[in-house]
Amino acid sequence: MPDSPSFDQPDAVFDYIREHDVRTIDLQFTDVAGMLKSVTIDAEYLPDALAEGVWFDGSAVEGFARVAESDMYLVPDITTFAVLPWEQYHEDIGRTARIFCDVFTPNRQPFAGDPRGVLRRALAQAQDMGLRYLVAPELEYYLFRKSPKQENPRLDDRVSYFDASDSLARAIRKRVSDALRTMGIVVESGHHEVGGGQHELDFAPRDALFMADAIMTARVAVRTIARQHNRFATFMPKPITSSPGSGMHVHQWLRDIDTDANRFYDPAGEYALSAEGQAFLAGQLVHAREMCAVLAPLVNSYRRLVAGQEAPIYVTWAQLNRAALLRVPRLSDSHSLGTRLEMRATDPSCNPYLAFAVMLVAGLHGVRDNVALPPVADEELYEVSNRRRYLTMLPMSLSEALDELEAGELVREVLGLHLFERFLEAKRLEWEEYLLVVSPWELERYLHIY
Repeated sequence: MPDSPSFDQPDAVFDYIREHDVRTIDLQFTDVAGMLKSVTIDAEYLPDALAEGVWFDGSAVEGFARVAESDMYLVPDITTFAVLPWEQYHEDIGRTARIFCDVFTPNRQPFAGDPRGVLRRALAQAQDMGLRYLVAPELEYYLFRKSPKQENPRLDDRVSYFDASDSLARAIRKRVSDALRTMGIVVESGHHEVGGGQHELDFAPRDALFMADAIMTARVAVRTIARQHNRFATFMPKPITSSPGSGMHVHQWLRDIDTDANRFYDPAGEYALSAEGQAFLAGQLVHAREMCAVLAPLVNSYRRLVAGQEAPIYVTWAQLNRAALLRVPRLSDSHSLGTRLEMRATDPSCNPYLAFAVMLVAGLHGVRDNVALPPVADEELYEVSNRRRYLTMLPMSLSEALDELEAGELVREVLGLHLFERFLEAKRLEWEEYLLVVSPWELERYLHIY
C-alpha cells in the first residue's frame, strides 16, 4: 500500500484518490470522552463536504448538544487525509481513507463542545506568545489472547521489560508501526513493557494537534491489527490487579515560532532548564490536582496512580525519580533539542485533545505569571514521610479529582463552559454508576463472615 503523503491542497487529495482507487472516506471526530466517531461518505462527495460540510445529529453524541440544538456539521481538515492501511484492498470495494474534522454550528461558528477546537484555542494562546507546543507520548497497552469480557482471559505472553520475543505481539507491534508510518505518523521505538502482555509505542515529537489526531489513529490501529491476529488490545489504565498499570507519559517542548529554538533549553540552567521552562513546569504543578480528572479520566485510572508502580502519587518534579509527577529527563549530551518535560500522570484512556490543551494552558499560566518552581524531589518518594515533607498528593479517586476540577478555574477556562459542564456531568454519572456496583472483592471479603 503506498504511503499517504502530506496534503495542503484539495486538488492533490483528489488526484491521490483517483490514482489509488480510494472510494470511501471516514470523516472522524471525537466526543467529550475521547471516543472516536465517524461518518462515512463516498469519495466522490468529498468536494461537496469540503465546500459545505457534512451535517449530523449532535444530540446523539456524548457531551455534544441537547436535542433542541442538535444540528451540527463536520468540516474536514484536508491536511489529515490518509488511507487506512489495515483495511485489505479489494478491487470491488477500493480503498478507505480517513480525514479528521472540526465541528461547526449551523451559523458557521466553531462548536464550543468540539474537543479538537479546544486544543486549537489553546495552541492559539501559545502562538500569540510566539510559541509552538510539541509533544511525544509513550502509549502503553495490553494484549490478551481472548477478550477480557470472556471467562479466564489470558495475557498474550509472560515476558517483561524490553525482553526480546518471537511472539505474535512483536509482529503486531511491527505492523502497527509500519501502518502508522504510511500515514505520516512516526513511531520512534516500540518495546515490551514490565507487565506480561504489556507493550509501548514511543512517538516522535510533533505539534500537539497532529499528535492528538495520531493518538486517536494509533488506538484504532492497535485494536484493529490485534484483532486481525486473534488478539484483544486494551488501553484501560489498570486491567489486571497484580500487574503494572498502563500510562501515557507525555514529553513536552516549547519551540520558538520564528527561530525554532527550544525555549526550555538553557545550558547554564540547573538540569539545562531555562527560566521559561521552570515557570512552565511550575504552572503544571500548580494546576496538577485540578487537571488530573482530564489526564486520568476513568474510575479505573486511580487504580494505577498508587505507590510502588512508578506512577505518580505526589505533586512533585524530579530528574531521576520516576515516581515524580513531572520529570526533566537527563540529556545524553549537550544537544539543546533534548531538554524537555515529561508528564507522567496521563493515561491512554484520556481524550488527547483535552489533555494536551489543559497541560499547555497550565504551563502558559506559569510562564505568564512567572510562577516559582518548588524544590526538586529526587529522593525515593515512597520512603519519604508525607507528614514530614507535607507533600501535596494527587487525587486518590475520580470523585476527588472531579471535586478539584470543579473547584478550580483552569479547566473551566480551557474547555469552555459548555464542554466543561458536559465533561463534569458525564464523569459524575460514571462515578455514581460505579458506587452502585457490588465488586468481587466485597463479596470475597464480606459475604461469608457477616
